[in-house]
Amino acid sequence: MSQTTFERLTRALPMFADLVDTLDVDALKSRLPVPSNTIWDQLWCVVGARESYARAILAGEWPGFSCSLTASDRGSKSKVATALESSRRLLEKAGETSPDSPFILDVLLHETQHQGQLIRYVYGLRLSFPESWRARWNL
Repeated sequence: MSQTTFERLTRALPMFADLVDTLDVDALKSRLPVPSNTIWDQLWCVVGARESYARAILAGEWPGFSCSLTASDRGSKSKVATALESSRRLLEKAGETSPDSPFILDVLLHETQHQGQLIRYVYGLRLSFPESWRARWNL
């Protein structure tokens, strides 16, 4: 991988916090009217992947998936916002120690995939996008 990939990842990481800032608690609990999980569940996966990929970058191998957010945190805007911020810092620190890790691209792809899913959720639920999402994805 390259320093450019790591730079792109660090540019993308704050976007989820921006989204959470624009949503209320009811929106976090929302799901599309077709088979889907909730917005909170999407963000749970983002946090868990960030934490897991940070461990993978440091260890040089995949340690398995785990997430610090628990079922009791479900629907909590403050818990998900705190977890997004701490997982962002954890991942940035890990990436700074090994910016050429192949796991950097994996987590960037994972972040992008969830951004695409959440764009569908925001449109489908008639919610609002933060400016960072509108600018990045021309929404």
